[in-house]
Amino acid sequence: MLTLHPKLLRLFLSLLGLFLACFIAIGSIGIPGIQSNEILWDTWGVPHIFAQDRESLARGFGWAQMQNHGNLILRLYGTARGRAAEYWGKNYLDGDKLVRIMGFADSAPEWYQKQSPAFRRYLDAFVAGMNDYVKQNPDKIADELKVVLPISATDVLAYIQLGFFSFIAQTGGCGQIANLERLAGMGSNGWAIARSHSTTKHAMLLANPHLAWSGGQTWFEAQLKSPEIDAYGATLVGFPVLGIAFNDYLGWTHTNNTIDGCDLYKLSLADGGYRFDGQVREFETSRQTIKIRQEDGTFKEELLLVRRSIHGPVVEKDGSAIAIRIVGVDRFPAYGIIEQLWNTAKAKNLTEFQAALQRHQLPFFNVIYGDRDGHIMYLFNGYVPVRNQGDFNYWQGIVPGDTSETLWQKIHPFSELPKVIDPPGGWVQNCNDPPWSSTFPQKLDPKDFPPYIAPQFMSLRAQRSVRMLQENASISFDKLIEDKYSTRLELSDRILDDLIAAARQYGSPLGRQAANVLEKWDRFADADSRGTLLFQLWVEEIKSQRGDLSGMFATPWDESNPLTTPKSLAAPRAAAVALEAAATKLQTAYGALDVPWGNVMRLMRGKVDLPANGGADELGIFRVLEFEPIPNGGFRAVFGDTYIAAIEFSHPIKGKILNTYGNATQPGSPNIGDQLELAARKELRFVWRKRQEIVAHLESRQVFSSLGM
Repeated sequence: MLTLHPKLLRLFLSLLGLFLACFIAIGSIGIPGIQSNEILWDTWGVPHIFAQDRESLARGFGWAQMQNHGNLILRLYGTARGRAAEYWGKNYLDGDKLVRIMGFADSAPEWYQKQSPAFRRYLDAFVAGMNDYVKQNPDKIADELKVVLPISATDVLAYIQLGFFSFIAQTGGCGQIANLERLAGMGSNGWAIARSHSTTKHAMLLANPHLAWSGGQTWFEAQLKSPEIDAYGATLVGFPVLGIAFNDYLGWTHTNNTIDGCDLYKLSLADGGYRFDGQVREFETSRQTIKIRQEDGTFKEELLLVRRSIHGPVVEKDGSAIAIRIVGVDRFPAYGIIEQLWNTAKAKNLTEFQAALQRHQLPFFNVIYGDRDGHIMYLFNGYVPVRNQGDFNYWQGIVPGDTSETLWQKIHPFSELPKVIDPPGGWVQNCNDPPWSSTFPQKLDPKDFPPYIAPQFMSLRAQRSVRMLQENASISFDKLIEDKYSTRLELSDRILDDLIAAARQYGSPLGRQAANVLEKWDRFADADSRGTLLFQLWVEEIKSQRGDLSGMFATPWDESNPLTTPKSLAAPRAAAVALEAAATKLQTAYGALDVPWGNVMRLMRGKVDLPANGGADELGIFRVLEFEPIPNGGFRAVFGDTYIAAIEFSHPIKGKILNTYGNATQPGSPNIGDQLELAARKELRFVWRKRQEIVAHLESRQVFSSLGM
């Protein structure tokens, strides 16, 4: 009997598996290339969904999302129904009240009816795939979450409304209600590089959203391929289409923009109603009962009075009645957002892409675009209310609600939004800064637009972004990825020399020791950087003294010098005192002043625990990560870099990607945290889009009919 050496046996089995996988793949190839409906799962847990028609593709996408994120999705959909307290207890009560007041679940049936017949079928197929997964895998879903089943298309639409409310509210005055202030850090980086600024003479795109590493801000990566479409990208879990994507011809990304599409109005109450233009108007009212699950399994009921004024839904804040007016959800509902995103993903050139955008159904987000024809574009996209007074800052507060003078009734048409196509500088960028700094030399002038359309500022992160783009006459694909992972602190370059001098002049021996550490520091937030932790603690001390960092500069930000201000320390002695306080805390906590950044800041997910690189946006770092404390005295990343895509529009297209925390959250999945090692090494992974590539890295294959899995 022939006996193979174990290593040879493993090699033989590996080659046999690859041969069989290739045989399966070849057997599936037809004209136009898809003879069956299937999901090919690669080793990173990414589903490549091949389907013969749109509805089968949607069904497979729903199945795949449920397989990787089923528990999370059910909790999110249950929350969007406004019944989370009924399902899971009192901790969800405030969220339920907000959902009921805003009426997301109530308006979802209307949204469903407003879909085109084709996309009603698409939504129905998407949720059918989710429900099919649970029916066939009931043991994979937590028992407490099955109460949400079955999922309906209206659940998806209510969830989309809640999601966009959360995004839109965080840049407008609405962030002051329902604890939405905590979302104010949501952000992103986005670059598009023209041929003239590329070493290979191919346009390039960088997608780099910064969101929370949990909940509804979790990204899900997938490929969707049918005779109609072949798109690769990511979507927020529970969304039925890709939100950031590319195909063989073009790609796009989004960043949070500075649109104020959600305003608060203070109402003047009178005689059971409210005053408006000298008259008393009655509220539109309804009463709803919220069930609250108790720890013993019984239910308590609470009556909720829902009121609406001419402005919109009404909430109580600090003893006042405040009305909410929001675009895209309550006003000018974005019924067609799903179909628009689908059409952008199947576009093949700039003309088709713009035609999809011009439907104007995406109420928020900048668009950064590139294609293989060499075109690049920045668009300040979204719903901007037409206002007859005030600048951007005026509308950030609570405005008077007793007069029609403040009540906007229209939004600016798509044609009036700030946009730049193929600028002479050879690139466009956005780091959540206003549109004016999308390219240099600047092509958009604030004076050409209403004063309320966007503020005037440029964050240190945005300045760092532009600095890297300007440092080289042209950028290679590898340099694009290197810059994406840059942890250089722009803030340190503005004030560090002043801080060191102040500590040596005014500081104690400990303060002078801290100055020595900062002088040797590399000014990066890499894992082995010594001095970053001290500098971060000093920044926190300054914030505790002043409330924010703006007052610490001798020269504030100046729109005439947007890339070199703010700079210098306004109060050197106070800065030295703050540095000594930071050094004392650091010495007490860790026994040294030059503790490596990665010793304390960690990348953690599942069983993975690695030293982190990257830091807070306020430090002017392009590689954004923010951390929360953990019991051992360290910190773990909970926000920042999530899905990252670097795309070169060559022939064939070249792409590298990372879904930083992994492509799954379901308990027991091997893909929880499996990409953190690459993040720790500042690397991305190659995109697998062609069937042969996918099969070479195949984890599993699922075949399903057009009627079910």
